[in-house]
Amino acid sequence: MRFPTPLLRATLIRRYKRFLADCQLEDGREVTAHCANPGSMMGLADPGSPVWLEPNDDPKKKLKYGWRVVEVAGGALVGVDTSVPNRALKAALEAREIPALAAYETVRAEVKYAEKSRIDFLLQQPGLPDCYVEVKSVTLSRQPGLAEFPDSVTARGAKHLGNLADMCRAGHRAVLLYLVQRGDCDRFAIAADIDPAYGAAWEAAAEAGVERLVIATEVTSEGVRITGEIAAA
Repeated sequence: MRFPTPLLRATLIRRYKRFLADCQLEDGREVTAHCANPGSMMGLADPGSPVWLEPNDDPKKKLKYGWRVVEVAGGALVGVDTSVPNRALKAALEAREIPALAAYETVRAEVKYAEKSRIDFLLQQPGLPDCYVEVKSVTLSRQPGLAEFPDSVTARGAKHLGNLADMCRAGHRAVLLYLVQRGDCDRFAIAADIDPAYGAAWEAAAEAGVERLVIATEVTSEGVRITGEIAAA
């Protein structure tokens, strides 16, 4: 997935109120960018970090910049926009480029299911059980090479796991797809120490038959490219 507008390099001044980030552009101007990430962004929001912003001229948007990428210690680029995984995966699923899910021809996004919930993708194919795919953006890495989720307590994430487990019990297929928005990780684990309830919900979901699929990416200032699967602990 390529960013539709060329990104501008800047320096992070501060992130605040979860969805706002003050940044200094290379020409010296200070701007406020929208931060499309409700998590803690642990290790990603240090003042002085190089960041890349996407400008826009949409009159309906109050903020004229969106924070898309940050460079972390060691030089790795990390995608911080949690809407990117769904956009990147929709194209990959429709092209049947993800081997574990390539048997499904029909891809439907944002389908209502369970109680007051929407599944990110519902995959369908005659002769196969419907496949419910929930997507999570992964950006946390506290150990070299290890990506983790979640980076903060997420009651919503635990609810999603329960919904997926219910789909399995009803005879469907259910997949929790973690998309790692950083190219410096080749392993994945649940960060149960950050959110024990989520860790317990994952164990219960796995026992019910929910599958886990972890997808790696290459992040650049031009876009996010899916590169394949990585191992999960």
